[in-house]
Amino acid sequence: MLIVDAEILADVHADLRCENGIIAELGAGLKARPDEAVVAARGGALLPGLQDHHLHLYAAAKGLQSASCGPPDVNDAGQLAHALRTAPRSADGWIRGVAYHECVAGLPDRDQLDAWIDDCPLRIQHRTGKLWLLNSAAVAVLGVEACPLPGVERDHRDRATGRLYGLDAWLRKRLGSRALPDLRPLSDMLAACGVTGVTDASPANDAGMLRQIAAAAQSGQLRQRVVVMGGLHLPAIEAATVARGAVKLMLDEHDLLPLDRLEARIRAAHRRARAVAIHCVTRIELLLALTALEAAGPTAGDRIEHASVCPDEAIAMLKRTGVAVVTQPAFVQERGDRYRIDVAAEEQPLLYRARSLIEAGIPLAGSSDAPYASADPWLAMRAAVSRRTRAGVPFNEAECLTPEQALALFTSSTPGAPPTRLEPGAAADFCLLSRPWREARSRLVAGDVAMTCRGGQVIYRRES
Repeated sequence: MLIVDAEILADVHADLRCENGIIAELGAGLKARPDEAVVAARGGALLPGLQDHHLHLYAAAKGLQSASCGPPDVNDAGQLAHALRTAPRSADGWIRGVAYHECVAGLPDRDQLDAWIDDCPLRIQHRTGKLWLLNSAAVAVLGVEACPLPGVERDHRDRATGRLYGLDAWLRKRLGSRALPDLRPLSDMLAACGVTGVTDASPANDAGMLRQIAAAAQSGQLRQRVVVMGGLHLPAIEAATVARGAVKLMLDEHDLLPLDRLEARIRAAHRRARAVAIHCVTRIELLLALTALEAAGPTAGDRIEHASVCPDEAIAMLKRTGVAVVTQPAFVQERGDRYRIDVAAEEQPLLYRARSLIEAGIPLAGSSDAPYASADPWLAMRAAVSRRTRAGVPFNEAECLTPEQALALFTSSTPGAPPTRLEPGAAADFCLLSRPWREARSRLVAGDVAMTCRGGQVIYRRES
């Protein structure tokens, strides 16, 4: 492929040739060869392929087929009932809801859900991902009453209420093949946004899930490069576009690991030449993770997921350890109005910080955490620049980024690495915009993506 008249850097136009999956030449006036496809960029910006450094592939794919059950789409019990009654049903008759928040209708039990849906099994995921709400039909299909695990909430009669806490792995096993949707619609959507690489950050990933993701990639169902996180014993894999990633460590302030055990887990990962990715959404979780990292000694690739609440003392610790932070700017836009209500006033300025981290020299990367926020990286970039909620309220504008800084969050090959450069010898992963960057930077919309290539192969081209 030969791309002609592309803006490679601001106001610098050149032609770019791809061969065998890499960038072969970059320069002015390159001549087309008889067997080459020629793409006229017409001065549009040619950017490195975007990277989503933290999402959940199968949950995000399921999310595309699910009913939204929380703000801003659903705000009260009446709207929730309507959303469920009009929701699509899967091939095996289930209704699945996502993004629920208790401000809508509390935490409804199976009886309340039965009042809305009683003719098919229903499961609704809380927006934290830690709770599922089931109606009676779902309780029966899944055999919840017989489940002995403590995450099954029961009433005074020892009857399951339909609320399942922290039982994703059990639920996935009970659902079987129903839990694994086709990844093609999600992959197509990501490609249309210019995304050429993702990191699946699901902590329960095991050898079977790694094989499933590799099979999806090999079949063409999943066309992005994928890094797969998982547990300590996740095996290595030999696949063209799938690689094993960091050991995912989950922290929960309500049931925290002792410091010495967390430090031991970090050391165990490092002994296997694996980095760690530590989930931290509260101040306590973040400070515990950083204390353990300092004690164990950080290694290349160690990262903090979210750092949702990041006090100044944590910034100092992050700088000492040198670990990267993987943040989700879209949460400011999508959840900011709830944060203004639910989060203590003194913690609101500490939420999803960006400029403070960059100015302190902390490596910062961007992600969506889909399905818990939109998988559109351009929405996240806009949120990083504007720091406004969906209602248009400014939210800690001191953390605003420039469009260039926001783009850089999504153009590093790995968290902590500098933005990828389009240069000879590099992988031919890029997205072509329909306009120059000086225009695109004020819009930051996925609609400006005209073409996306991974390994020199077109995985998205916008219809004229």
